[in-house]
Amino acid sequence: MSETSTMPLHMRRVEFDPAPELAAARDEERVKRVQTAFGADAWLVTRYADVREVLGDAERFKVAPQTIARLPGAPPMTEEQLAKVRAGNLLGLDPPEHTRLRRMLTPEFTIRRMRRLEPRIDAIVNDHLDAMEAAGSPADLVPAFALPIPALVICELLGVPYEDREDFQRRTNRMLDMSVPGEERMMLQFQQRSYMEGLVARIQQDPGEELLGMLVREHGDDLSTDELVGIGGLLLFAGHETTSNMLSLGTLALLRHPEQLDLLRKEPERIDATVEELLRWLSIVNSGTTKVATADTEIGGQPIAEGDLVLVSLPAANRDKGLIPDADTFDLTRGAPGHVAFGHGVHHCLGAPLARMELRTALPALLRRFPGLRTTDNTPQFRTSSIVYGMASLEVAW
Repeated sequence: MSETSTMPLHMRRVEFDPAPELAAARDEERVKRVQTAFGADAWLVTRYADVREVLGDAERFKVAPQTIARLPGAPPMTEEQLAKVRAGNLLGLDPPEHTRLRRMLTPEFTIRRMRRLEPRIDAIVNDHLDAMEAAGSPADLVPAFALPIPALVICELLGVPYEDREDFQRRTNRMLDMSVPGEERMMLQFQQRSYMEGLVARIQQDPGEELLGMLVREHGDDLSTDELVGIGGLLLFAGHETTSNMLSLGTLALLRHPEQLDLLRKEPERIDATVEELLRWLSIVNSGTTKVATADTEIGGQPIAEGDLVLVSLPAANRDKGLIPDADTFDLTRGAPGHVAFGHGVHHCLGAPLARMELRTALPALLRRFPGLRTTDNTPQFRTSSIVYGMASLEVAW
Protein backbone atom coordinates (compact mmCIF):
# COMPACT_ATOMS: atom_id res chain seq x y z
CA MET A 1 0.00 0.00 0.00
CA SER A 2 1.39 3.42 -0.93
CA GLU A 3 1.84 6.17 1.66
CA THR A 4 -0.68 8.28 -0.26
CA SER A 5 -3.40 5.62 -0.08
CA THR A 6 -3.15 5.47 3.74
CA MET A 7 -3.97 9.17 4.05
CA PRO A 8 -7.55 10.40 4.56
CA LEU A 9 -9.24 10.74 1.15
CA HIS A 10 -9.18 14.55 1.10
CA MET A 11 -5.37 14.54 1.56
CA ARG A 12 -4.50 12.12 -1.24
CA ARG A 13 -2.39 13.43 -4.12
CA VAL A 14 -0.44 12.08 -7.05
CA GLU A 15 2.24 14.71 -7.68
CA PHE A 16 0.29 17.81 -8.80
CA ASP A 17 -3.11 16.17 -8.97
CA PRO A 18 -5.82 15.09 -6.55
CA ALA A 19 -5.65 11.28 -6.37
CA PRO A 20 -7.91 9.47 -8.89
CA GLU A 21 -10.23 8.27 -6.11
CA LEU A 22 -10.69 11.86 -4.88
CA ALA A 23 -11.47 13.07 -8.42
CA ALA A 24 -13.91 10.15 -8.78
CA ALA A 25 -15.64 11.13 -5.53
CA ARG A 26 -16.22 14.58 -7.01
CA ASP A 27 -17.30 13.48 -10.49
CA GLU A 28 -19.44 10.51 -9.44
CA GLU A 29 -20.66 11.07 -5.88
CA ARG A 30 -20.37 14.83 -5.25
CA VAL A 31 -20.76 14.47 -1.44
CA LYS A 32 -19.16 11.36 0.06
CA ARG A 33 -19.11 9.82 3.53
CA VAL A 34 -15.47 9.60 4.68
CA GLN A 35 -13.37 9.22 7.80
CA THR A 36 -11.45 12.31 8.86
CA ALA A 37 -7.83 12.41 9.99
CA PHE A 38 -9.24 12.39 13.55
CA GLY A 39 -11.02 9.07 12.93
CA ALA A 40 -14.51 10.62 12.95
CA ASP A 41 -17.08 10.23 10.17
CA ALA A 42 -17.77 13.29 8.02
CA TRP A 43 -19.30 14.37 4.73
CA LEU A 44 -16.63 15.30 2.15
CA VAL A 45 -17.82 18.06 -0.18
CA THR A 46 -15.89 18.11 -3.45
CA ARG A 47 -17.57 20.24 -6.12
CA TYR A 48 -16.77 23.91 -6.60
CA ALA A 49 -20.27 25.34 -6.13
CA ASP A 50 -20.94 23.12 -3.10
CA VAL A 51 -17.61 24.02 -1.47
CA ARG A 52 -18.38 27.73 -1.87
CA GLU A 53 -21.82 27.14 -0.38
CA VAL A 54 -20.39 25.46 2.74
CA LEU A 55 -17.58 27.97 3.25
CA GLY A 56 -19.86 30.92 2.51
CA ASP A 57 -22.46 30.07 5.19
CA ALA A 58 -21.01 30.48 8.68
CA GLU A 59 -24.47 30.12 10.21
CA ARG A 60 -25.32 26.70 8.76
CA PHE A 61 -21.76 25.38 8.99
CA LYS A 62 -19.74 26.44 12.02
CA VAL A 63 -16.18 25.44 12.91
CA ALA A 64 -16.21 22.06 14.67
CA PRO A 65 -14.73 22.89 18.09
CA GLN A 66 -13.58 19.33 18.79
CA THR A 67 -11.20 19.37 15.80
CA ILE A 68 -9.69 22.84 15.61
CA ALA A 69 -7.13 22.66 18.41
CA ARG A 70 -6.20 18.99 18.13
CA LEU A 71 -3.70 17.61 15.71
CA PRO A 72 -4.89 14.39 14.03
CA GLY A 73 -3.66 11.38 15.98
CA ALA A 74 -2.76 13.43 19.06
CA PRO A 75 -4.33 12.68 22.45
CA PRO A 76 -7.22 14.87 23.67
CA MET A 77 -6.43 18.09 25.55
CA THR A 78 -7.92 19.34 28.79
CA GLU A 79 -10.57 22.08 28.58
CA GLU A 80 -8.00 24.58 29.89
CA GLN A 81 -5.49 23.58 27.21
CA LEU A 82 -8.16 23.77 24.51
CA ALA A 83 -9.21 27.27 25.59
CA LYS A 84 -5.61 28.52 25.43
CA VAL A 85 -4.93 26.94 22.04
CA ARG A 86 -8.16 28.26 20.53
CA ALA A 87 -7.66 31.85 21.75
CA GLY A 88 -6.71 34.13 18.87
CA ASN A 89 -6.78 31.30 16.31
CA LEU A 90 -8.97 32.87 13.61
CA LEU A 91 -9.36 29.52 11.84
CA GLY A 92 -11.07 28.13 14.94
CA LEU A 93 -13.47 31.01 15.52
CA ASP A 94 -16.82 31.96 14.04
CA PRO A 95 -18.47 35.38 14.08
CA PRO A 96 -18.78 37.46 16.20
CA GLU A 97 -15.42 36.55 17.87
CA HIS A 98 -13.83 35.99 14.47
CA THR A 99 -15.14 39.34 13.18
CA ARG A 100 -13.70 41.21 16.17
CA LEU A 101 -10.18 39.83 15.70
CA ARG A 102 -10.18 39.99 11.92
CA ARG A 103 -11.20 43.65 11.99
CA MET A 104 -8.07 44.44 13.99
CA LEU A 105 -5.80 42.53 11.58
CA THR A 106 -7.29 43.43 8.19
CA PRO A 107 -5.63 46.89 7.91
CA GLU A 108 -2.20 45.21 8.13
CA PHE A 109 -2.93 42.96 5.14
CA THR A 110 -4.41 45.40 2.63
CA ILE A 111 -2.84 45.44 -0.84
CA ARG A 112 -1.71 49.02 -0.19
CA ARG A 113 0.06 48.00 3.04
CA MET A 114 1.62 44.98 1.34
CA ARG A 115 3.09 47.23 -1.38
CA ARG A 116 5.20 48.88 1.30
CA LEU A 117 6.82 45.48 1.82
CA GLU A 118 7.60 45.02 -1.88
CA PRO A 119 11.12 46.55 -1.85
CA ARG A 120 12.07 44.39 1.13
CA ILE A 121 10.70 41.25 -0.53
CA ASP A 122 12.69 42.12 -3.67
CA ALA A 123 15.87 42.44 -1.61
CA ILE A 124 15.25 39.14 0.24
CA VAL A 125 14.64 37.30 -3.06
CA ASN A 126 17.76 38.73 -4.68
CA ASP A 127 19.92 37.92 -1.64
CA HIS A 128 18.89 34.26 -1.88
CA LEU A 129 19.43 34.16 -5.64
CA ASP A 130 22.92 35.62 -5.11
CA ALA A 131 23.65 32.90 -2.56
CA MET A 132 22.38 30.16 -4.91
CA GLU A 133 24.50 31.51 -7.74
CA ALA A 134 27.59 31.76 -5.52
CA ALA A 135 27.14 28.19 -4.25
CA GLY A 136 26.81 26.94 -7.82
CA SER A 137 24.70 24.42 -9.68
CA PRO A 138 22.94 22.15 -8.73
CA ALA A 139 20.91 23.27 -5.70
CA ASP A 140 17.96 22.01 -3.71
CA LEU A 141 15.42 24.75 -4.34
CA VAL A 142 13.47 24.03 -1.12
CA PRO A 143 16.10 24.99 1.51
CA ALA A 144 17.98 27.39 -0.80
CA PHE A 145 15.04 29.49 -2.01
CA ALA A 146 11.46 28.34 -1.42
CA LEU A 147 11.57 27.94 2.37
CA PRO A 148 13.73 30.85 3.57
CA ILE A 149 12.10 33.67 1.56
CA PRO A 150 8.56 33.49 3.01
CA ALA A 151 10.02 32.66 6.43
CA LEU A 152 12.16 35.82 6.43
CA VAL A 153 9.25 37.97 5.21
CA ILE A 154 6.87 36.73 7.91
CA CYS A 155 9.62 37.02 10.56
CA GLU A 156 10.09 40.68 9.69
CA LEU A 157 6.35 41.32 9.55
CA LEU A 158 5.70 39.74 12.98
CA GLY A 159 8.93 40.71 14.70
CA VAL A 160 10.27 37.15 15.02
CA PRO A 161 14.10 36.96 15.19
CA TYR A 162 15.25 35.37 11.94
CA GLU A 163 17.80 33.22 13.75
CA ASP A 164 14.83 31.38 15.34
CA ARG A 165 13.44 30.32 11.95
CA GLU A 166 15.10 26.89 11.77
CA ASP A 167 13.57 25.83 15.07
CA PHE A 168 10.03 26.94 14.22
CA GLN A 169 10.29 25.49 10.70
CA ARG A 170 11.39 22.14 12.08
CA ARG A 171 8.54 22.13 14.60
CA THR A 172 5.80 23.07 12.14
CA ASN A 173 7.11 20.64 9.52
CA ARG A 174 6.79 17.75 11.97
CA MET A 175 3.51 19.02 13.47
CA LEU A 176 1.93 18.87 10.01
CA ASP A 177 3.34 15.45 9.15
CA MET A 178 0.72 12.75 9.67
CA SER A 179 3.43 10.07 9.82
CA VAL A 180 4.88 11.57 13.04
CA PRO A 181 3.37 10.08 16.25
CA GLY A 182 0.48 12.13 17.66
CA GLU A 183 2.07 12.55 21.11
CA GLU A 184 5.21 14.07 19.59
CA ARG A 185 3.18 16.42 17.42
CA MET A 186 1.17 17.62 20.42
CA MET A 187 4.39 18.21 22.39
CA LEU A 188 5.75 20.26 19.46
CA GLN A 189 2.51 22.24 19.35
CA PHE A 190 3.00 23.24 23.00
CA GLN A 191 6.68 24.03 22.38
CA GLN A 192 5.66 26.31 19.52
CA ARG A 193 3.13 28.01 21.74
CA SER A 194 5.69 28.45 24.53
CA TYR A 195 8.05 30.09 22.02
CA MET A 196 5.33 32.53 20.92
CA GLU A 197 4.43 33.30 24.57
CA GLY A 198 8.03 34.42 25.14
CA LEU A 199 8.03 36.56 22.01
CA VAL A 200 4.70 38.22 22.90
CA ALA A 201 5.93 38.96 26.43
CA ARG A 202 8.99 40.77 25.02
CA ILE A 203 6.89 42.74 22.53
CA GLN A 204 4.40 43.73 25.25
CA GLN A 205 7.31 45.22 27.20
CA ASP A 206 8.64 47.13 24.18
CA PRO A 207 6.24 47.19 21.19
CA GLY A 208 7.96 48.19 17.96
CA GLU A 209 6.78 48.59 14.37
CA GLU A 210 6.14 44.87 13.86
CA LEU A 211 2.57 43.61 13.44
CA LEU A 212 2.38 42.20 16.97
CA GLY A 213 3.74 45.50 18.32
CA MET A 214 1.04 47.37 16.43
CA LEU A 215 -1.63 45.11 17.97
CA VAL A 216 -0.23 45.74 21.47
CA ARG A 217 -0.15 49.52 20.94
CA GLU A 218 -3.51 49.93 19.21
CA HIS A 219 -5.57 47.08 20.67
CA GLY A 220 -3.73 46.13 23.86
CA ASP A 221 -6.82 46.67 26.04
CA ASP A 222 -9.03 44.59 23.73
CA LEU A 223 -6.74 41.58 23.23
CA SER A 224 -5.75 39.07 25.89
CA THR A 225 -2.21 37.73 25.98
CA ASP A 226 -3.54 34.32 24.90
CA GLU A 227 -5.20 35.96 21.88
CA LEU A 228 -1.96 37.71 20.91
CA VAL A 229 -0.10 34.41 21.21
CA GLY A 230 -2.73 32.66 19.07
CA ILE A 231 -2.68 35.34 16.38
CA GLY A 232 1.12 35.33 16.24
CA GLY A 233 1.30 31.54 16.12
CA LEU A 234 -1.25 31.24 13.33
CA LEU A 235 0.37 33.95 11.18
CA LEU A 236 3.86 32.54 11.71
CA PHE A 237 2.74 29.06 10.67
CA ALA A 238 0.48 30.12 7.79
CA GLY A 239 2.89 32.77 6.55
CA HIS A 240 5.78 30.45 5.77
CA GLU A 241 4.37 26.93 5.30
CA THR A 242 1.97 27.79 2.49
CA THR A 243 3.94 30.20 0.31
CA SER A 244 7.14 28.16 0.53
CA ASN A 245 5.35 25.08 -0.81
CA MET A 246 3.75 27.14 -3.57
CA LEU A 247 7.19 28.40 -4.63
CA SER A 248 8.73 24.95 -4.97
CA LEU A 249 5.66 23.21 -6.44
CA GLY A 250 4.99 26.18 -8.74
CA THR A 251 8.55 26.11 -10.08
CA LEU A 252 8.30 22.39 -10.79
CA ALA A 253 4.91 22.87 -12.49
CA LEU A 254 6.41 25.46 -14.84
CA LEU A 255 9.48 23.32 -15.56
CA ARG A 256 7.21 20.36 -16.35
CA HIS A 257 5.16 22.53 -18.76
CA PRO A 258 7.85 24.10 -20.96
CA GLU A 259 5.33 25.64 -23.39
CA GLN A 260 3.73 27.54 -20.48
CA LEU A 261 7.15 28.54 -19.14
CA ASP A 262 8.19 29.83 -22.59
CA LEU A 263 5.02 31.90 -22.78
CA LEU A 264 5.71 33.47 -19.39
CA ARG A 265 9.32 34.23 -20.37
CA LYS A 266 8.15 35.91 -23.60
CA GLU A 267 5.26 37.73 -21.95
CA PRO A 268 6.28 38.47 -18.35
CA GLU A 269 3.18 40.62 -17.91
CA ARG A 270 1.29 37.31 -17.56
CA ILE A 271 2.75 36.76 -14.10
CA ASP A 272 -0.47 37.65 -12.25
CA ALA A 273 -2.48 35.19 -14.36
CA THR A 274 0.27 32.60 -13.85
CA VAL A 275 0.13 32.98 -10.07
CA GLU A 276 -3.67 32.55 -10.06
CA GLU A 277 -3.50 29.46 -12.27
CA LEU A 278 -0.78 27.93 -10.09
CA LEU A 279 -2.85 28.61 -6.98
CA ARG A 280 -5.90 26.97 -8.57
CA TRP A 281 -4.12 24.04 -10.19
CA LEU A 282 -1.92 23.14 -7.21
CA SER A 283 -4.24 23.99 -4.28
CA ILE A 284 -1.73 23.10 -1.57
CA VAL A 285 -4.19 23.51 1.32
CA ASN A 286 -6.22 20.30 1.28
CA SER A 287 -9.23 21.54 3.18
CA GLY A 288 -10.69 24.36 5.14
CA THR A 289 -11.36 23.73 8.84
CA THR A 290 -13.76 20.91 9.67
CA LYS A 291 -17.32 22.25 9.97
CA VAL A 292 -20.36 21.04 11.87
CA ALA A 293 -23.92 21.42 10.58
CA THR A 294 -25.98 23.57 12.95
CA ALA A 295 -29.33 22.21 11.67
CA ASP A 296 -30.66 19.53 9.34
CA THR A 297 -29.79 20.67 5.82
CA GLU A 298 -28.50 19.40 2.50
CA ILE A 299 -25.57 19.97 0.16
CA GLY A 300 -25.55 18.85 -3.46
CA GLY A 301 -28.72 16.84 -2.89
CA GLN A 302 -27.21 14.96 0.08
CA PRO A 303 -29.13 15.30 3.37
CA ILE A 304 -26.86 16.44 6.22
CA ALA A 305 -28.08 16.01 9.79
CA GLU A 306 -27.61 18.56 12.56
CA GLY A 307 -24.31 17.78 14.29
CA ASP A 308 -22.75 16.02 11.27
CA LEU A 309 -19.15 16.96 10.45
CA VAL A 310 -18.47 18.44 7.00
CA LEU A 311 -15.12 18.67 5.20
CA VAL A 312 -14.43 20.45 1.94
CA SER A 313 -11.77 19.47 -0.62
CA LEU A 314 -10.17 22.59 -2.10
CA PRO A 315 -8.03 20.70 -4.69
CA ALA A 316 -11.04 18.74 -5.96
CA ALA A 317 -13.18 21.90 -6.15
CA ASN A 318 -10.49 23.80 -8.06
CA ARG A 319 -10.29 20.96 -10.61
CA ASP A 320 -14.10 20.80 -11.01
CA LYS A 321 -15.37 20.97 -14.60
CA GLY A 322 -18.18 23.12 -13.18
CA LEU A 323 -15.54 25.81 -12.62
CA ILE A 324 -13.55 25.35 -15.85
CA PRO A 325 -14.34 22.78 -18.58
CA ASP A 326 -10.71 21.59 -18.88
CA ALA A 327 -9.88 22.09 -15.22
CA ASP A 328 -7.16 19.40 -15.11
CA THR A 329 -5.09 21.32 -17.69
CA PHE A 330 -2.49 23.83 -16.49
CA ASP A 331 -3.01 26.91 -18.67
CA LEU A 332 -1.67 30.26 -17.53
CA THR A 333 -3.60 32.15 -20.23
CA ARG A 334 -6.92 31.77 -18.42
CA GLY A 335 -6.27 34.32 -15.69
CA ALA A 336 -8.33 34.23 -12.49
CA PRO A 337 -11.61 32.30 -12.81
CA GLY A 338 -12.47 32.50 -9.09
CA HIS A 339 -10.63 29.60 -7.46
CA VAL A 340 -10.98 28.63 -3.79
CA ALA A 341 -7.26 28.04 -3.08
CA PHE A 342 -7.47 30.72 -0.35
CA GLY A 343 -10.82 29.42 0.88
CA HIS A 344 -14.02 31.45 0.72
CA GLY A 345 -16.32 33.37 3.04
CA VAL A 346 -15.40 34.71 6.47
CA HIS A 347 -12.30 32.49 6.71
CA HIS A 348 -10.89 33.52 3.31
CA CYS A 349 -7.11 33.70 3.82
CA LEU A 350 -6.14 36.99 5.46
CA GLY A 351 -2.61 36.73 4.02
CA ALA A 352 -3.67 36.25 0.39
CA PRO A 353 -2.31 39.67 -0.74
CA LEU A 354 1.07 38.89 0.86
CA ALA A 355 1.23 35.38 -0.66
CA ARG A 356 0.39 36.74 -4.11
CA MET A 357 3.06 39.43 -3.82
CA GLU A 358 5.74 36.94 -2.76
CA LEU A 359 4.90 34.58 -5.65
CA ARG A 360 4.67 37.43 -8.15
CA THR A 361 8.10 38.66 -7.05
CA ALA A 362 10.04 35.44 -6.45
CA LEU A 363 9.05 33.27 -9.44
CA PRO A 364 9.98 35.77 -12.20
CA ALA A 365 13.21 36.69 -10.39
CA LEU A 366 14.23 33.01 -10.23
CA LEU A 367 13.47 32.50 -13.93
CA ARG A 368 15.33 35.67 -14.95
CA ARG A 369 18.41 34.83 -12.91
CA PHE A 370 18.66 31.26 -14.25
CA PRO A 371 17.38 31.15 -17.85
CA GLY A 372 18.55 27.54 -18.15
CA LEU A 373 16.83 26.36 -14.98
CA ARG A 374 15.94 22.66 -15.15
CA THR A 375 15.35 19.67 -12.91
CA THR A 376 18.14 17.13 -12.41
CA ASP A 377 17.99 13.34 -12.46
CA ASN A 378 17.27 13.34 -8.72
CA THR A 379 13.58 12.58 -8.22
CA PRO A 380 11.61 15.44 -6.61
CA GLN A 381 10.29 14.53 -3.16
CA PHE A 382 6.65 15.41 -2.46
CA ARG A 383 5.27 15.84 1.07
CA THR A 384 2.49 13.27 0.68
CA SER A 385 1.80 12.89 4.42
CA SER A 386 1.66 16.61 5.23
CA ILE A 387 -1.53 18.50 6.08
CA VAL A 388 -0.17 21.30 3.84
CA TYR A 389 0.90 19.68 0.57
CA GLY A 390 4.23 20.58 -0.98
CA MET A 391 7.79 19.50 -1.61
CA ALA A 392 10.49 18.17 0.69
CA SER A 393 13.18 18.40 -1.99
CA LEU A 394 13.53 19.75 -5.55
CA GLU A 395 17.02 19.64 -7.04
CA VAL A 396 17.54 22.07 -9.93
CA ALA A 397 20.48 22.94 -12.15
CA TRP A 398 21.24 25.83 -14.51
